[in-house]
Amino acid sequence: MHMLQAGIDITLIALWLGHENPATTHMYVEADLAMKERALKAVQPPNIKQTRYQPSDRLLEFLQTL
Repeated sequence: MHMLQAGIDITLIALWLGHENPATTHMYVEADLAMKERALKAVQPPNIKQTRYQPSDRLLEFLQTL
């Protein structure tokens, strides 16, 4: 946990511990509140406009034939 809190990537920690798969290391990881707050500050919501999908007439015609 100290290495993870210091910002070391979990895959590097897994290699250092001799784990074949980072998923094995992940079982032992528990993020504290400070780590969660840093993670939330590091990400930003995507700046995209959400629109509803409108299939083309050609696609609808194809689906009608199924």
